[in-house]
Amino acid sequence: MSDLRLSAEDAADLDVISTCLQDAVTQVRDLVYLPHTRRFACVLNRFRWEGEGRTGKHERARAGLHFENVEAARVRGIAKDRSDGVLNLLAIRFEELNAPSGIVTLTFSGGGEIRLEVEALEASLSDLGLVWETQNLPQHDLDK
Repeated sequence: MSDLRLSAEDAADLDVISTCLQDAVTQVRDLVYLPHTRRFACVLNRFRWEGEGRTGKHERARAGLHFENVEAARVRGIAKDRSDGVLNLLAIRFEELNAPSGIVTLTFSGGGEIRLEVEALEASLSDLGLVWETQNLPQHDLDK
């Protein structure tokens, strides 16, 4: 299976990236906002949902995600002083405010959230080449 490479310039495109990154895990130290370049970037271990059911194996892949045109980044419910803290990404959404600007929200389990104010939506997701088998299949309590 080839490496995943996606880009997003609107909410529909970002929904595709969000789906590919559902249940990705990362550490706080792997999230960075670079105000001088107006970029937010992170490295995650994503679950390879696109291969699920075809190979009989569960796999994760190392992936890089970044957003351009970021004017501000705000964090809620994430202990920034715990660099080894593990975060489980649930979804990424874009709310257009004054076209083409808006808010990108990364939502993590446990109530953590990162909100990016963007001048225009420009996101990229790329696998970084490392893929490994895992015994753990992400599961969600659907009764809540």
